[in-house]
Amino acid sequence: MPDRPDQPDRTDRPRRPLSVVVAGGGTAGHIEPALALADAVRRLRPDARVTALGTARGLETTLVPKRGYPLELVPPVPLPRKPSKDLAALPWRIVRSVRRTRQVLREVDANVVVGFGGYVALPAYLAARLPGTRMPVVVHEANATAGIANKVGARHAAAVAAAVPGSGLDGPVIGIPLRRAITGLDREALRAKARAHFGLDPDAPTLLVFGGSQGARSLNEAVAGAAGALARAGIGVLHAHGPKNSVEVEAVRGAPPYVAVPYLERMDLAYAAADLTICRSGAMTVAEVSAVGLPAIYVPLPHGNGEQRLNALPVVEHGGGLLVEDAELTPEKVAELVVPLLTSGERLSAMSVGARRTGHADADETLARMVLDAAEGDR
Repeated sequence: MPDRPDQPDRTDRPRRPLSVVVAGGGTAGHIEPALALADAVRRLRPDARVTALGTARGLETTLVPKRGYPLELVPPVPLPRKPSKDLAALPWRIVRSVRRTRQVLREVDANVVVGFGGYVALPAYLAARLPGTRMPVVVHEANATAGIANKVGARHAAAVAAAVPGSGLDGPVIGIPLRRAITGLDREALRAKARAHFGLDPDAPTLLVFGGSQGARSLNEAVAGAAGALARAGIGVLHAHGPKNSVEVEAVRGAPPYVAVPYLERMDLAYAAADLTICRSGAMTVAEVSAVGLPAIYVPLPHGNGEQRLNALPVVEHGGGLLVEDAELTPEKVAELVVPLLTSGERLSAMSVGARRTGHADADETLARMVLDAAEGDR
């Protein structure tokens, strides 16, 4: 049957540019996956516009503009776990933040909201459900146990993905979206350049120590206390102690350098320089360390809900790392574990293979395709 002349052909109408809003502010563990996802969306759809939601007090005020994405600020909605004044003020905070978030979604003509948990995810999920701004939501859970915001968002989400099994959310396990500088890292090819960059011995087995962006006092004290034993074993150390901490280590003549720095701007080079790492086991740390195939001694935070231990377990079960409780990490324990590992190339190689087995180098594009599918359904 021929088309009626009074009915215009809708396929000739220009389509509005694809607009994606990512909600992952607060900590690097929320922001970095959001930015990796943004990069992947841009690779797959160069015409797409990606806007980040954040708060004025989060790391996103620095990280997002540095990566070239517009940042829209909304009032944070921290979710208190115990009765308090903050809990009493929660309804008003949610209303205020949802109002502002809804305004942003309208201004950028959003097609889809992608949430990664944290202070800005809950208002983003709620704003996306309101009449007049209703649009699909995609939820990514990075941790071994889903947070409250993501549990709320997942109820009406178009798609849900998780980093590891058992998070409590239904959806495929895809890993955590990571920067291509990490997933494409060739540690062996960069090793000489990386060690020269940090002033490390070019040939000595090397230990990398870091406790997140702020450092970790128990890691600092244990590894610094083992410095003499490591030096005598011919082991070099690259130690990021945190900007508010310091590490004092006596140099041992003839031994590889012990290089202590407040912060590591080039984590890719730090991973390339190392043969083994001692670190916390936050979701992003575990994802990056396993993706690059770096053997690890994971020391979970001693407080919280045990989430960090759960993050590291899949890697440990595949032979890519060891778990040590924070209270057990002494200088003696460091020497007892590190010296045999770094003097056994065969075991390190096996651990590297085990670590890579749990990594997900393509999580960014997997999630990006889920997001684009959800967005196209809104157009």
